Amino acid sequence: MQSMETGSLTLIFPMPWHVYIIECKDGKLYTGITNNLERRIKAHNSGNGGRFTKYRISVKLVYTEYCLTKQDALKREIAIKCLERPQKLSLIKGCYRNPPKSRN
Repeated sequence: MQSMETGSLTLIFPMPWHVYIIECKDGKLYTGITNNLERRIKAHNSGNGGRFTKYRISVKLVYTEYCLTKQDALKREIAIKCLERPQKLSLIKGCYRNPPKSRN
């Protein structure tokens, strides 16, 4: 949580969460979440971002979404990871639309 003093009132803001997609130097896409996007991308590029990206540096940020809570970010991360590569590329380009949910 982040807080800001405004006179005698303290406002508390939830930490922002981001779902992100990075493209590795070999063209592979990696999806993750973080509450500090700049630090996380630096970690990926230094080889400390995780097993998947450790030997695929350098990476570049190609997509990000803001989420209000960690739970929302985790749900969205799972949804994106379930997409096929062409759908992820369309999402990155801004062309992907979620298919309508079935009413079963």
